[in-house]
Amino acid sequence: MKNIPFQTIDWTKIPKTGHKGEKGTAYWQTFQHDGLRIRLVEYSKGYIADHWCTKGHIVYCLEGDFFSELKNGDKVKLTKGMAYVVSDEMSSHRSTTENGVKLLIIDGDFLKNEKS
Repeated sequence: MKNIPFQTIDWTKIPKTGHKGEKGTAYWQTFQHDGLRIRLVEYSKGYIADHWCTKGHIVYCLEGDFFSELKNGDKVKLTKGMAYVVSDEMSSHRSTTENGVKLLIIDGDFLKNEKS
């Protein structure tokens, strides 16, 4: 990841892109910098991700609530003000929400799993 100069992100100027889930839609606004991706993500009511993700993330819940479902069967509910963090390849997870949610998601090279 390269050095990041001071800059602001005006989310009102970043277009939303739709990504269909198994049910519902995820709307992403994405800021990309070398080795770093920052997204504002909104899941529609009834959203269920269409895949198990193995990528690392820092996820902060801005509004609403959702479940992070792990492939091992665990299910963790996150509500406004809660966050989770995981490195690449450390768990398979997917998101679901009954009522919709707005998240700040940060991922990038700094979350790569360093296997011994």
